[in-house]
Amino acid sequence: MTKPDPNLVLRRLPIVVGGLGAILLLINRLLTPELTQSQSRGDVLGVILSAVLILTGLIWQQVQPRSPDAIELIGEEGFVLASDLPEAVKTELAWASHLILTNTVTRSLVVVYQGKVLLRRGILGPKSEVTPGPILKRVLEKQQPVYLVALKVYPGRIEFDYLPENTQGVICQPIGDKGVIILGANAPRSYTKQDENWIAGIADKLAVTLQQLGVEA
Repeated sequence: MTKPDPNLVLRRLPIVVGGLGAILLLINRLLTPELTQSQSRGDVLGVILSAVLILTGLIWQQVQPRSPDAIELIGEEGFVLASDLPEAVKTELAWASHLILTNTVTRSLVVVYQGKVLLRRGILGPKSEVTPGPILKRVLEKQQPVYLVALKVYPGRIEFDYLPENTQGVICQPIGDKGVIILGANAPRSYTKQDENWIAGIADKLAVTLQQLGVEA
């Protein structure tokens, strides 16, 4: 499935307006029995303006970025919480995951804390267990997020076998020094810097809640 381009109408508008203006000028010239000098000058100016509009539209078609293509992730939609969590933690995880899934391109989400999977939500991958690979270990050690903008080009993608197999982009966001949120998107290069900052803020809040409530593996 291809994601609709929200700027399609805007990018084509100069071409449509320029073409319509040129046609109207031609009709006006054909229906005018006798041309005056002022009308001739107006026609020349109108032709120039129409040409500029058409040229602008053609340039916009080439240089304006298009939204990346989105696909349907393979898997069943679900919402799985670890059963032995305090109700306050379940509520916090449900709230945080709902915000991320409804306000970003994230379609699959996994929360791991102290080596235990606390939450799986969205389109679920084939595996319920998470075995940290080199990328996830680096995130936990350095407490720095990693954004894989196009997962298919990274050899390390094999460690994300707990996400849908056709996941397009991944963010691994640390939750303090004990956990990580793994976010899977259905389109490459689709998270904005604002998305990344917002996700980091939610992860920081989760870290405080989990620490205060003493969640353990």
